[in-house]
Amino acid sequence: MTRWGILATGHIAARFAEDLRLVPEAELVAVGSRTAETAERFAERHGVPRAYASWAELAADAEVDVIYVATPHAAHHEAALTCLTAGRPVLVEKPITLDLATSTELVDTARAAGVFLMEAMWMRCNPLIRRVCQLIADGAIGTLTGVRADFGVAGPFPPEHRMRARALGGGALLDLGVYPISLAHLLLGRPQHVRSWAKLGPEGTDENTGLVFGYDTGAVATLSCGMVGATGLTASITGSTGRIDLPEPFFRPGGFTLHRADAAPETITEELVGSGYQYEAMEVQRCLAEGLTESPLVPHSATLEIMGLLDEIRAQIGVSYL
Repeated sequence: MTRWGILATGHIAARFAEDLRLVPEAELVAVGSRTAETAERFAERHGVPRAYASWAELAADAEVDVIYVATPHAAHHEAALTCLTAGRPVLVEKPITLDLATSTELVDTARAAGVFLMEAMWMRCNPLIRRVCQLIADGAIGTLTGVRADFGVAGPFPPEHRMRARALGGGALLDLGVYPISLAHLLLGRPQHVRSWAKLGPEGTDENTGLVFGYDTGAVATLSCGMVGATGLTASITGSTGRIDLPEPFFRPGGFTLHRADAAPETITEELVGSGYQYEAMEVQRCLAEGLTESPLVPHSATLEIMGLLDEIRAQIGVSYL
C-alpha cells in the first residue's frame, strides 16, 4: 500500500483526491495546508485521517510515503523543497516551478538526496497519449513533419484572479501553454529555433500567445495558448505518410483518429474513468515500488528542457514574474 499526502486543498487537490480512489494499493492518509481550518475541512470532505496546519508538519509525517504538491505555481518551489529536504518523495503539479533556475534546484536536491521527484505532467501518463507515441515510434505515420496544438479559454478573469497576477505566475503560458509545448516536446524534443509573440494584459502577463518551433529535421510545431477565447483544444500530428488527430481535450483524449496513406481513417478509443489524474499516481507508485528516483515517462531532463523553453519564450514576449 502506498500512503499519500496532499499538500494544498484547492480544486486540483480535490480532483486528485477523488482519482486516487481509482488507484490500486493507494491510500490518502494526510493533508497539509497553511491553516488548520482548511486542512480539516478538506480532510472531512475526502475522508483523510490526518490534517496538518503547516506544510512542514505534513512533510515530517513518517507514515506518508509520497506527497502530491497541488499549490498554485508560485508556491511549488517552496512546498516541494520542504518535502524533499524532509526525505519525502514528491509529485509536484505542473509547471514544476516558475523558472529553470528553481526547477534545477529541486532536481539537484532530489538527486543529491536520492529522493523521488516527478512533475505532474499527467498528459504523458495518459494511456491514449502513450499509445499515440508507440504508433509513431512504430512508423505508423512515417517521419514526423509537424505538430499543431491549441489551448485557449474564454475568461474573462477578474484583476485579482491568479491567472492575471504576475507574482503568482499568471498568464496563459505556464497554466495553459505548457500543454501544447509539452506535446511538441514529447514528440519532437527540444526545438532548435523558437519564435513567439503575445498580447500582454495590464498586469504584464500574457493573454494570448502564439508559438512556432523549428527543428533541424525540418519539422515545425505551431502552438497557441490564451485566455481571451475558447479554442478547440485539439491537436494534430503530421508525418510523411499519415496523420493523427487528437480531439478535445487533446491532453486527455477519449480517442484519436489515425489517417494512413491509402487507408480509411481509423478511430481508436479507450474508456477513461475519473479525471485522468490516476494515471500519474499509478506511475509514481510503479516507480517507488521499483526504487526509481525519477520516472521514465516524465524524466527530469524533459521537465528542465521545457522549463528552459518557457524561460526563453517569456524573454521573447516580455513577461517577468518578479
